[in-house]
This record gives sequence, structure tokens and C-alpha cells, in this order.
Amino acid sequence: MPSSMTTTNRSLARILNHLGTTLLEQLEGSVRDHQSLGGVVIYDSADDLAIAERSIVLGVGIHDHDGIVRLLRGLGPRNAAALVVRAPIIVSETMRRAVQRSGVALLGLAEGASWTQLAAMLRTLLAEDDVGGAAAEFIGGMPSGDLFSLANAIAALIDAPITIEDKGSNVLAFSGRQEEADPSRIETILGRRVPERYIRAQETRGEFQQLQRSDAPVYLPGWALDDDEHSVARVAVAIRAGEEILGSMWAAVQQPLNDERTQAFADSAKLVALHMLRFRAGSDVERRLRADLVSTALEGGPSALEASGRLGLVGRPVAVLALGLDWTEDVGAAGTAPTQAASLQRAADAFALHLSALQPGSAVAVLGDRAYATVPLLGHPADQAKQAHRMAQGFLDRTGQNLSAVIGIGPLAMDAGSLPRARHGADQALRVLRYEAGKRRVVTAEDAYIDSLLLDLSDLVAARGNAISPPIAQLLAYDHKHQAQLVQTLRCWLNAFGDVSIAVKEAFVHPSTFRYRMRRVAAVSGLDLTDSHQRFAAMLQLRLLESVAAPLHAPKNR
Repeated sequence: MPSSMTTTNRSLARILNHLGTTLLEQLEGSVRDHQSLGGVVIYDSADDLAIAERSIVLGVGIHDHDGIVRLLRGLGPRNAAALVVRAPIIVSETMRRAVQRSGVALLGLAEGASWTQLAAMLRTLLAEDDVGGAAAEFIGGMPSGDLFSLANAIAALIDAPITIEDKGSNVLAFSGRQEEADPSRIETILGRRVPERYIRAQETRGEFQQLQRSDAPVYLPGWALDDDEHSVARVAVAIRAGEEILGSMWAAVQQPLNDERTQAFADSAKLVALHMLRFRAGSDVERRLRADLVSTALEGGPSALEASGRLGLVGRPVAVLALGLDWTEDVGAAGTAPTQAASLQRAADAFALHLSALQPGSAVAVLGDRAYATVPLLGHPADQAKQAHRMAQGFLDRTGQNLSAVIGIGPLAMDAGSLPRARHGADQALRVLRYEAGKRRVVTAEDAYIDSLLLDLSDLVAARGNAISPPIAQLLAYDHKHQAQLVQTLRCWLNAFGDVSIAVKEAFVHPSTFRYRMRRVAAVSGLDLTDSHQRFAAMLQLRLLESVAAPLHAPKNR
């Protein structure tokens, strides 16, 4: 039985069993502790050190000896499981004592490996028990969906390091002994995907076509990409489920496999297919379960407390974030409703990955035309609202222009009973962002309060069928007939609180022209702009006109 079978799914020992030597190196400290891990946290020296117990802390940017020692001492009282720093690191006696006293294992991340890819891989390995499911099922003696354990078992069976890849050449799992392969395999492992130059070379050599045509393993001789890069030979086999190709499995070899090992490799591909199908089905089930739990917790009612408990939200302040695709990009331009739904699901998956790396226990689920995130917060109460904003803004900054999304943040929920109110606030903030059409990408319910009230008031006006007030209606009619700019002139004057020197800059006209237009405003509308009540009424009416002028298909508050 593989050693990984003796550890819990979420233990540090299992993590190192799968990722050690290729990605992670045990520098100092014990990893024999089989306790369940609490999650993955990216350390930020600018933030309060707030982590869940038994977390793996990624020490991004922590290179110097003193900084590592200080962080180890700070993580000890918080019962962290391990600290990961960028290798190479020379472990001094002071550092060794800090590890022993803190009880925090010190791990090194291989040079060239991406912190983002490490966080994603750790999350994949820890994801099985995220929502408190039942004990794992077994397929072929391996935990269902545990592709890393399966990869190690197959590597031992054929005596060669292997990778399991999806149809897009993304690495789903890999075995140990990758150092026996070649630089291209190491680069593939570190980047979690076959580099584009190798994919192009494989396409040119027709290797993918050979895999698709054959049900048996295919021997692919080694080749030189250029004078400096040489690939050892591979034996590859397509992973199939009926007529569907799920991915492929690649063994780095020095010579063709004998008949016995070739047959074992082919049989293993069938087992991998079952695990991939079970993993895919399990992911769908987990996603639906998580969506049900998040929905139940946010809607309130008799089952909300139980759902909050299963999500780990009881007894902690929780931020509720609502992510929606920017309707200026999403509606119409994005195509059909199924296409939009797929785009939203991809955004939600990326959001879940981002949040789980920052805050263990976060949950994301797609409900309707938006994705909701529940994020349990740690640290000082005064900084918790800022934490949520930084997480949301960091996600949008990282995705850049590749994702046209906006995020509304509700007021903090201090208990399970406050979650529906927090969701309502996040919805209001999201609606404001969608109407603003790109002005902001993240906003809290508190900051969007007035704009949200105006949108609600515009809904009320529309529902009542109320006409525009006579003064503004007369200005609109005059502008339409004479191609004038009286409404815009009044808006600029009100925005400048009657200061003509400021208003003319917004209106882009000469002061004399502006004053003349203001006299026409008074004459046409009958407004007495010396009356504070009439000024307020005119300003409110113009703001409501701006709300009504926003695209009518922008989703209303749900």
C-alpha cells in the first residue's frame, strides 16, 4: 500500500508525499504529524497575521534570515503547520531553533516554481474534505479521484516517472522521480502545464494525432528542440471514456517498455479514466452541495444555522461578496445564455481559488446571474471590512482585462442570522456597479448607499408611472426643439453649487454663454434657484434621469 494511504487526506505528510522533491523540499522540522490541515494562506507583511490553525503559510517575498525567523516565531502561537519560503535557503542554527520552538515545519519552494501554481496545487490536494463529505470511495485500491496516489502507483509499476494531463496539456497529477526525466518535464511540473514551445513541437511531430488514433500506448523517441534542449523518449497513452478522450498519460523512459509493462500502462489508463470521471462527477456534486449550503445560509430560515455550521461560518464575522460579469461586456457581446453561464462559472472557480488561498473556509457558489462568496474573517475587527475589499480588489487586479467582472461587498455579518442582510447589501452594491458601467469595479454597500437609494427611487417612479416634474419636462422639451443645452447647463450649475467659474469648466463654454443659458433655464422652467427646496428637487430629478438613462436590461436588485 502506498505511504500516502496511511495519512489523512489533508495532512502535511500527504502534501509532501505528493509534491516533495519536485516542488517542495523539507528544510527543517517534522512532517510526521497527520493532523488535518486548516488551509493555505498567503502571507502579507502589510496585513495582520491572522490565520486559521494548522494552515500552510506561503511566505511570498520573505527571503532574509531574520525575516524567516521572525515569521516562524509569530506563526508558532497561531499553531501553523508549515511555512514555505523560496529555495535555496541555508538553514542556520537560529533558524533551526525557531522551527523547533514554534513547531512550524520549514519548507522550500523550488526555484522557478510559481507561487500561484503552488497555491492552486495545494488547494486541489486539500479540496476533498472542504465540505465535510463522507469517507472516500476506492477505485482499484486507490481513494476515488486521488490522481497523485495513482500516479505514484503507476510509476512504481512501470518503473518510470509519469504525468497525468488533461486535453489541454495541463498537468492534473504527477509521480515522484521527475528528476530522472529531462528539463522539459521539470518545467512542465513547475508550470503545471506543458510549455507552448513543446506543444507546438509535439503537434509538428504528429504525436497528438498518434495518441488519438491508438488505443494502446505509443512510444515517442526523444528529440532535440534546438541545440540546447533535448527531450528523452516518452511512452504515452490516451485516457478514454468510450469515445471521449479525457486526457493522456506520459512516462519518461530511456527505452521502450517491455510487453508486460506496456500492457500494465494500458490497463492503468483505464483505471485513470475511472478516477478522472469520478473526480469530475465529485467536483460537480461538491459544487452543487456548496451552492446549496451557501444559498441556504444566505436566504436565512430554519436551516440557515446548520448550513452556516457546515460551511464553518458560525462564531466568526463573515463578509458576503457578490461577483457579477460586467453587463456592458456580458450582455449581447458574450453570446447565448449558456455561454454567459459558463463564463460566470469560470469566473466563480477562479474567485474561489483566489479566496481560499487568502482565507481558508471561504466558499463560492453561482446563484442566478452572480456568484456569492462567504468569507470568514480573522484579525482585528477594525480591519475586517478592509480585508474583504483588498481580497476583492486583488482578484480583479490579478485577472486584469481577462475578466470583465465587478464585485459588491455587503455589510459584515456578525452571526448566521445576519447573512441575509449581508447578501442584500452585496446585491445592492453590485447593482450600483453595473449601472455605473466601469466607473468602479469594487464597492461596499456602505459606499454605494446613496446611489442604491437613487436606483430604488427610480424603480418606484417607474412603477408608479409618474411623469417628470414640469420644470424639468419643459427644459427637456426646449432642448429637443431648439437643440439647446439647458438641462446640461443646469446640471453643471447644480454640481458646482452655483459657482459659475467651476461650472463653465464642466460645460466647456464661455462664462457669458453660460450665464445667458442660466437665464434661459430660469425663464423656460420657472425654477427659482434661490429657493433651496427647488434646487434640491431639481438636483434629485436630474439624478433620477441619469438612473433611468442607464441601460434598461441591467439586472435589478434580487
